[in-house]
Amino acid sequence: GHYISVDTSYEGEKAVLSSPDLYSEEWSCVRLIYQIAKTSDTSPDPARLNLYLRQEGESFDHLLWSAKEPSDSWLIASIDLMNSTKKYKLVLEGEMGQDKSTSIAVFEIKITSGYCIECDFEENHLCGYVNRWNPNVNWFVGGGNIRNSQSILPKDHTLNSALGHYMYVDSVYVKHFQEVAQLISPKTTAPISGCLSFYYQLKQESSIVFTVYLRDMSGFYEEIWKTDSALNAAWALAEVDFNAPYPMEVIFEVAFNSAKGGYVALDDISFSPVYCSNQTGTPFNPAHAGCNFEEDLCNFYQDPKDGPGWSRVKVKRNVYRAGDHTTGFGYYLLANTKFTSQPGYIGRLYGPTLPGNLQFCLRFYYALYGFFKMSGTLAVYIFEENHVVQEKIWSVLDSPKGVWTQAEISFKKPMPCKVVFVSWCKSFWDCGLVALDDVSLSLGSCQAADVLLPSPGECTFEKDECVFTQKKRGRGSWHRKRGPTPTSYTGPKGDHTTGVGYYMYIEASNMVYGQRAYLVSRLLRGTPGKQCLTFFYHMYGAGTGLLSVYLKKEGDDEEIPLWRRTGEQSISWLRGLIEYESDKKYQIIFEAIRGVSIRSDTAIDDILFQAGPCLEVEEIQFSSGYPDSLNEIEY
Repeated sequence: GHYISVDTSYEGEKAVLSSPDLYSEEWSCVRLIYQIAKTSDTSPDPARLNLYLRQEGESFDHLLWSAKEPSDSWLIASIDLMNSTKKYKLVLEGEMGQDKSTSIAVFEIKITSGYCIECDFEENHLCGYVNRWNPNVNWFVGGGNIRNSQSILPKDHTLNSALGHYMYVDSVYVKHFQEVAQLISPKTTAPISGCLSFYYQLKQESSIVFTVYLRDMSGFYEEIWKTDSALNAAWALAEVDFNAPYPMEVIFEVAFNSAKGGYVALDDISFSPVYCSNQTGTPFNPAHAGCNFEEDLCNFYQDPKDGPGWSRVKVKRNVYRAGDHTTGFGYYLLANTKFTSQPGYIGRLYGPTLPGNLQFCLRFYYALYGFFKMSGTLAVYIFEENHVVQEKIWSVLDSPKGVWTQAEISFKKPMPCKVVFVSWCKSFWDCGLVALDDVSLSLGSCQAADVLLPSPGECTFEKDECVFTQKKRGRGSWHRKRGPTPTSYTGPKGDHTTGVGYYMYIEASNMVYGQRAYLVSRLLRGTPGKQCLTFFYHMYGAGTGLLSVYLKKEGDDEEIPLWRRTGEQSISWLRGLIEYESDKKYQIIFEAIRGVSIRSDTAIDDILFQAGPCLEVEEIQFSSGYPDSLNEIEY
């Protein structure tokens, strides 16, 4: 047969193969048979094969799957495609990296309706199911050939004939007590929940244990089904409720106790998005367990017995005290704002109840002001619902003062529980202020979330400059940096993404008054309808100049001004929102102009392009200078 491979004569370039327009209102599964072969050892910049979803009306492609592991045989990848009413294209991209000796090849790409974990075992790729090899007991393909001595059963379930195929595991070669054979499904790549069903036969001479597990990416097994008793040798239907909000594998495991154990056969694994018991169980929505405190405390609360440990406050834009993390001029929580006569105090903030037996990732931002001793001033506890057990899962060690720093914690508890933020100070003299903002909860562990790809159209500058490039690399250029800028009383102390990551800024001491620096996006696909651009900017310093954002359409000479700020704005990162339209291909340009003194380091971070109109509106698109009431602090 034929395969298609990437031409390696172009170093560092990308090879792109795009599908025709596709349309599927039902859930479907893309199966890709591919190989990345390399002769030399690992290189720092390995070759990659990426699969993107290009949806109609979107400026950015959505990365569905990516692989860089070399192999000496063909591998199969199964990727779930959620149903959608939009037309789309699938785009395969081969990135050669620096390695000349690598080859990337694709043998087959196939889109079938249904879920990737479904299988009738009639095709030779076995839907991406794999047997975990064991010297003595393994899952084999049975049926399909009358002369096949392995064929234990006269007929399979799918075709109900001797020609059909099924999977089976036999005890003939069992050498040890409790030998285990595992059949592993492809990993789910989209959140699914519903009913998993399959047909099986079990012939038993001594005890066989047939179990179905879910395994998440951190290797945690959860048993979801087990055979209860010996069955007659006919195909029996098993159904089990199944919930995979983050990537998981289904594992069919058979354990034998002796060589006279008998056999297990399996066929027709299928999935339906409705739970087996017809319950319309509403899946847990992690958004209800987060809060940016702009409107209220959301689903968080304080115990009246504790007194008001945490207050919701807002700081007007000023050059002394940082505002909130969400927008720079919104609300956040502050502990210990009211000094009491007691020698110490404790503030507890309780989150909503979370269901047990799910892996969670909790993220939040905190900032500390004026503590003499940092450690232990803010801690996170897990309260189990019966309130007997509380476990400390995080506490602050040390962090730069007055910088919004991100914390990430993964946890999983068997019983329903609550997250509790606790701020306490032992004595009046130890106490400063603890600030908290932008609490979010997601399903799956935080490490798994990092593996998932960033949302298309998002740039945090953590790895590189994403879709942006410099117009000219000269004295007037943007620099990617982490930590504070070299000049005092200007520029940010840390980035907006995590507090310890990267941002882009202009270094005023290398530029002259009025010099410009341009950061230009690559050509982006035009789409009908409104688009929303969100970004964070930092303009602190007495000599700050201008920051402007322009839209340049392909074929036009003029750059359309969308947004501008002049002069010092705040010591905080502030959020900018821009709504724009372009049906042609276009570029977005960030232009910074150095101000009158070296105290004019201007920075930007966390740029996000979204299809559709902005959900909020920014009051002023073009503004200069400061509000008069610059330094009032509101409680």
